Amino acid sequence: MKHYDYLIVGLGLAGVAFCEQLQKSNRSFVVFEDSSQQSSKVAAGLYNPTVLKRFTVAWRGPELMMKSIPMYRELEKKLQIQIDSQRSIWRKLNNVSDQNNWLVASDQPGLESFLQSEIAESSNASVHAPFGFGVVNQTGTIDTRQLVAAYASDLKNKGLLRETSFVYEDIVEEETSLMYQSIRCKHIVFCEGYGVKKNPFFNYLPLKGNKGELLVLKAPNLNLDVILKAGVFVIPLGEDCYKVGATYNPANKDSIPSREAKDDLINKLLKLIKTDFKIVSHVAGVRPTVVDRKPLVGRHPKHKNLYILNGLGSRGVLIAPFAAQSLFENIENKKALAAEIDIQRFSDAALAL
Repeated sequence: MKHYDYLIVGLGLAGVAFCEQLQKSNRSFVVFEDSSQQSSKVAAGLYNPTVLKRFTVAWRGPELMMKSIPMYRELEKKLQIQIDSQRSIWRKLNNVSDQNNWLVASDQPGLESFLQSEIAESSNASVHAPFGFGVVNQTGTIDTRQLVAAYASDLKNKGLLRETSFVYEDIVEEETSLMYQSIRCKHIVFCEGYGVKKNPFFNYLPLKGNKGELLVLKAPNLNLDVILKAGVFVIPLGEDCYKVGATYNPANKDSIPSREAKDDLINKLLKLIKTDFKIVSHVAGVRPTVVDRKPLVGRHPKHKNLYILNGLGSRGVLIAPFAAQSLFENIENKKALAAEIDIQRFSDAALAL
């Protein structure tokens, strides 16, 4: 019989961030991960506190930046990996109106420290942008695939990773603890991404899922060292390779790359760059998205030792550390969750349980 404080189900960004909270606080845990969910592994990994479609501050943008980036830099040292690529985002401006709106936004509270006030012109002959770019600073990408793989390897070496599917029916609830097969624990936290749809305890929550697809291409003459945004993101990976994405398809819930998405990404890309390229790979995953675009965090309304950490959407890199810390402090210190992330906001759905 093994005894742990926590059993974690799922090791994407949510699972990694929560495990970090546990390790910092010397809590014992074991993780179950069956690699059924791919969204963290195929994510673009962008961190950006702004909404570039509307030139506004993203939900809790600056606060999330302050909480998340230090965690990833600590993980780089701990795991001896390089996952943080700091690069400005250059948002293509499409007309004079865009230029004026950018200049106004760059002077707004909350945005002035991120948006560069001058319109930038590109000297890159391979990039088509007659009205220039708005530049966002203090941005970049996290290599989520490398992070999750390295973290899983570290847990495996410590004997804390079970690479097998979790069997919900094997949970036995006792007065102050839980039994799961040969494990006794105090709490179970589900960090399953879209896999929560199969979870009989939390599948009542309105997690919809949104399929996203990315291309990796090789373009020897593109010569970019910044992230471009114009309908799609173009993210430098090194060695003349670039990640291009992403699509949003709420109707499709599989992780199979599609010809339709590939054509859509290529068509948008061709409006931005003028150079030859070759597609190296094409990947897909299902983002765990919620109807109100906020994460799903909290305790089950009836099963007091079961918790969820999910619904990170397309901003998982920024949201995961904040949501994980919020849940940990709620469990350990009884600190109230912010109402906007607490699953109690869907209490009407819980009444049907």
